[in-house]
Amino acid sequence: MKRLLNSFVLTIKTHCKSILLCFVFACFSSVTLAQNSQSTDFEKIVNTTLINKKQTSYRYLDSVFKVFSKDSLKMNLLLKKSEEKQFLEGESYALNMLGETYRNLSVYDKAISFHENALKKAKQAKNIDLQVISLNMLGVVYRRQDVIRTALDYHKEALDLAETVKPTTDILKHSIAISQNSMGNIYLALKQYDMALGLFEKSLKIEKELNNKLGLAINHHNIGYAQEAIGMLDEALVNYQTSLKYNNEIDSDIGRVICYNSIGKLDILKGDYETALPILEKALEKAKIVNDKYYISTSYSNLGLLNLKLEDFKASETHLKEALRIAKKFNLKSQESETYNHLALLEEELGDFKSSLHYYKQYVALDQSITNEKNFQYVNDLILKYESEKKNSQIKALASENEIVKLKLVQNRKILLLSLLGAFLIIGFFIILQRQRQLKNEKKIVTLEQEMLRNQMNPHFIFNSLNSIKLFIINNEKENAVYYLNKFSKLIRKILVASTEKEISLQDELDTMALYMNIENMRFSNEINYQVHIDETVNPSVIKVPSLILQPFLENALWHGLSSKTGTKNILLEVYQNTPDYVSINITDNGVGRAVSEKIKEKKKLRRKSVGIEITKARLANFSKGFINGFKIDIEDLFENGKASGTKVMVHIPIKNVVLKTA
Repeated sequence: MKRLLNSFVLTIKTHCKSILLCFVFACFSSVTLAQNSQSTDFEKIVNTTLINKKQTSYRYLDSVFKVFSKDSLKMNLLLKKSEEKQFLEGESYALNMLGETYRNLSVYDKAISFHENALKKAKQAKNIDLQVISLNMLGVVYRRQDVIRTALDYHKEALDLAETVKPTTDILKHSIAISQNSMGNIYLALKQYDMALGLFEKSLKIEKELNNKLGLAINHHNIGYAQEAIGMLDEALVNYQTSLKYNNEIDSDIGRVICYNSIGKLDILKGDYETALPILEKALEKAKIVNDKYYISTSYSNLGLLNLKLEDFKASETHLKEALRIAKKFNLKSQESETYNHLALLEEELGDFKSSLHYYKQYVALDQSITNEKNFQYVNDLILKYESEKKNSQIKALASENEIVKLKLVQNRKILLLSLLGAFLIIGFFIILQRQRQLKNEKKIVTLEQEMLRNQMNPHFIFNSLNSIKLFIINNEKENAVYYLNKFSKLIRKILVASTEKEISLQDELDTMALYMNIENMRFSNEINYQVHIDETVNPSVIKVPSLILQPFLENALWHGLSSKTGTKNILLEVYQNTPDYVSINITDNGVGRAVSEKIKEKKKLRRKSVGIEITKARLANFSKGFINGFKIDIEDLFENGKASGTKVMVHIPIKNVVLKTA
């Protein structure tokens, strides 16, 4: 009986297993059939709709395949079928979509390879739309890696090519908007926020015409970023929220990640840390889902900064080091630089000033390397490009007016027609001539500002100052190290702020020079007696002067006048105003004099070419164009008992009439 029962149970189990296997097989077969059905349907679309009919426009290709563009298997199938049929447009479209997929995964080498092949196929097909799209996609990949010059090359080429086609199609309009947006981002990197906002507004206008919600989301976010940089925090928040609204409408996870990070960082700036925490945690969670390494690193870095503000130093260190690891692995230079800066702040809070200085040096070095890769001449070309665009619009407007005049004057006398036409041509010529002069002047201004940025502060000064601070740390002179590090950081901050301004108050200039002399004096073992005398009738807070205009004169007094002198070393800076039209600044040193200084320089094997004074004169000349009177610089050699006893530099800067202090 027991054996019979066991046999029955075994039979039941066998039947159950068979039924279960049949069920699993049926489910697997249904899934496989569904997948095969989808694949078959897609292949049918490729064969019947695309390959056989040879539809070559990008608009048609995108309308058919956009829904499949994120599916790399289907795009590879499209690529394979297009290669078999030698359909170049299909190959280019598929290669670009695959390149975009790799870009979003931060696999930039493969992304570049796919986009370059896409560009090659588009050129072979002589398809302008696909060429412009490929160029812009290459520019985006390089910009994500902070290779600014190469990115700028591609976007500029895309813009130039798109503008050769008349009339402009909607596809090319969208490409022009992408180019304008990308170049706006380059202006952001150069801290030219007004120019960046102008380009973003142009791009936004085109995206509104096309009703492209992705483009609207991107441009609103970029406008917010520029507004945040210039302190317009409330306006920036509105644009970030508008961008988030559009990203929600198009269900873009990567767009949400970007907006969450920006809104969270804005809350940190406002000091609203509790509000920022869930937003940044959500940003990290979404970034991990989309697996975009750039924004994963960004989210970790922002969380690390927030933990630092909340004094959760352990969590801050964990998040910042993870951000740094990802940034290094995937060559994300700008993110690596920002994380070094956050780590320097963390170590300073922990009291480890040596580590803080180490991270700060890495931040400065990397940030400088990124800046040096940016081609300022290309930026000038862009300025001219967009000013030329305005000029062309004016010419077109004049041409339209001429046509209207011609139609009206057909019924009138021939002499009146010729005279009016001649008048319009002369007016047009003078407008163009005036515009060209203005463009030339603007280019000169930008060039001078670039030269000022390169020469405003001797690199040896920065590195020697850091070495002096390092020596204090090595000698365990913590108070001196902290004192001079604070002075040095304040000076660098003032220089960075001043370099973005064409003019500043005389008081700010004097404060910056006081910091500069304080740090230089450290290298002279505090032997320099630097004094500033301001006449009681002068109000330096309301007088405007070009930024960093006095530094080259002080540097000359130090290194050409006093460095070779023994004994007492004095520099006196005097500010006075004898006339309402000028403010006068005298810089007097008791150095060896110009003649002796020249002889010393001739004996040196290596002589540094000083161009600071010449650039300063050029900047003062440009500054003086807004005044009736020009600037004046006088240099007087001082003598005592027939021997050289120093040099006196007198700088007279034109000013607007201001209310003087009462003595």
